[in-house]
Amino acid sequence: MTSHAHTTSRTPAGPAPVRETLAAGEAVVLPNPAPLTYVVTATRSRAVNEAKGRDANQPVALWAHHPDTLDTLDRLWDLTPQDRTLARRLLGEEHLTVLLPLRPGEKRPAWLTPGEKDGWVLLFGARWKPLRSLLDEHSVLYVSSANRTGHPPAATVEEALAMFPATIPVLQIPASTDTAAVAATARQATTTVRLHPDSRLELHRNGAQDQDYGDADTFLAHLRARYKVTAG
Repeated sequence: MTSHAHTTSRTPAGPAPVRETLAAGEAVVLPNPAPLTYVVTATRSRAVNEAKGRDANQPVALWAHHPDTLDTLDRLWDLTPQDRTLARRLLGEEHLTVLLPLRPGEKRPAWLTPGEKDGWVLLFGARWKPLRSLLDEHSVLYVSSANRTGHPPAATVEEALAMFPATIPVLQIPASTDTAAVAATARQATTTVRLHPDSRLELHRNGAQDQDYGDADTFLAHLRARYKVTAG
C-alpha cells in the first residue's frame, strides 16, 4: 500500500498562493476555528475529491458561505420559513454540516449538483472572520474534511502538510486566533445534522460539536432548546 505521507520539508502557504490556486480551480487546505479540523476546498468538486484521493464524481458538500449562494439555496429548500432561518443559523452560528431537503421538481442551478443526493443537499456554512475575504471571492466552493481517504482529518497545520502533496497549499491558522486553551481543544470534523421538512432534527454523523454531549438525544435537545424548535 502506498503511503500518503509527505515527509519533505514544507512550510504553510500565505494568502497569495492560496488565492492563485483557488482561482485556477485547484484545491487548497484551509483552517477552521476550534474545535473543527482543517478542510480541503476548491471551486470544482472534482478537485476536492482528487485531493482526497477518492472517486472524482463522489458527492461533496457545498460551502454555503456566500450571501448570494444562500439566497439561491433558501428558495430551493423544502422547509417552512421558520426552518429556513434555522438552517442558516445551524450553518452560520453552529458551524454544523447540514443535510437539507430540496423541493421536488424545482429547477436547480448546475453548481448545486455535486452537493445533491436523493433529494437532499449537503452544506457547510462556517464563515470564520480570518477567511472571509478569501472565501468571498468565490460564491461557489465545494468542501470536505482535510484528509486523504482512510486517514483522520488534519487537526494541525503539520498534519495537513504531511498528508497532502506540495501542489496543494495549506494555509496556516492565524497565530492571534488560537489561545493555548483553544489550541488544546480536541478537534474533529463537523457534526452533521439532518433537518426534515416537518422540522425534525436528526443526528447524521458525530463530530466536533456534539462530542461533549454524551449522546445524540442530548445534543439535539440542546439545539432544539437554543433555537426553539418545537416540532419533531
